Amino acid sequence: MTVHLHWFLPTGGDGRTLVDRHAYTDGGVGRSRRGPVSGVRAPDIDYLVQIAKAAEHLGFEAVLTPTGTWCEDAWLTTAALAQHTERLKFLVAFRPGVISPVLAAQMAATYQRVTRGRLLLNVVTGGDSTEQRRFGDHLDHDRRYARTGEFLTVLRGAWRGQPYDFTGEHYQVEGALTALPPDPLPEIFFGGSSPAAGPVAAGHADVYLTWGEPPAQVKQKIDWIRELARERGRTVRFGIRLHTISRDSSREAWATADRLLGDLDAETIAAAQEALGRSESVGQRRMLALHGGSRDNLEISPNLWAGVGLVRGGAGTALVGSHGEVADRIEEYHELGIEHFVLSGYPHLEEAYWFGEGVTPELAARGLLTKIPASPLLGVPDASGRPASAPGGAPLLGGGGR
Repeated sequence: MTVHLHWFLPTGGDGRTLVDRHAYTDGGVGRSRRGPVSGVRAPDIDYLVQIAKAAEHLGFEAVLTPTGTWCEDAWLTTAALAQHTERLKFLVAFRPGVISPVLAAQMAATYQRVTRGRLLLNVVTGGDSTEQRRFGDHLDHDRRYARTGEFLTVLRGAWRGQPYDFTGEHYQVEGALTALPPDPLPEIFFGGSSPAAGPVAAGHADVYLTWGEPPAQVKQKIDWIRELARERGRTVRFGIRLHTISRDSSREAWATADRLLGDLDAETIAAAQEALGRSESVGQRRMLALHGGSRDNLEISPNLWAGVGLVRGGAGTALVGSHGEVADRIEEYHELGIEHFVLSGYPHLEEAYWFGEGVTPELAARGLLTKIPASPLLGVPDASGRPASAPGGAPLLGGGGR
């Protein structure tokens, strides 16, 4: 079993610090700051194209595109980016509560034909009732997951190529159909840590996606979903969502983490923690519990840093260390059963190069990748067949500063 590496498209804005993410829009966190923040990069199409091209060039299989109020629409943005790339797949996040499952099936089928099979789906049930109501969704947490289960049943039914009828609590369809089913069928990525989420993942997901908790906690989740899937006669594969700070030495990596932490004042952290603490998401509560809102003891497991979660919702941990140390941690998660690694870093363009030119060769040398992209940027292979690093160990940038 080899690993699948994916990157992230920051469609809510990007920058050189953790607080920059909340500067393009406030990210749901009220802040008193006025005026522009240095180094902010708006998610315009030109910048996102740079990231998509870099990800493709560096051998990432796909890029995750988020969904929600504070980012651009994932379907439209990735459809545009598909015209600027050739092989890169797009892991499109969307919320089933705001779209018909039959329309989603049709959109996915069209997307597959337009992009020649480059769509993956990330189904996000939603853990924030305030945002759900913003889109007209008034169901509570557990009923949202029940609806997601019905949604995925109808979605797959509409892909069968013949009329499909379904009657449930949330959906009633007659003759649901996509005239030309998608080929191939998009893989469905799905996450959720609550008791309501587990059966939905076990019954419908191709890949169960967890946020980056310490290995022991991740193993508990894998065992939980694997057993639920076994009871349903299914198998589910597993993925993890993490940030990365990988450098030529451990010292350099932790210095970067310290710089990111140094940009966060107490007021910003407190405001973010207050907002995030209102989330109904069990996964979000697990993320918050890793650091408790404190700057102290943020290395919660070897090379696993919880500093990102002080201000960022969702994925709140980063792998921090030398390229070899980050590869060690990926190998450790892989041994637990994780196949898909959905990664990101600040800024996303530069960190893609740090990882792709530093960690990817390490993983290839360990036999965890089937191949590494051939690229003149990676230099001439040495005697072991491992590509040489960029001159001076620095990433070769497609644009912007480090």
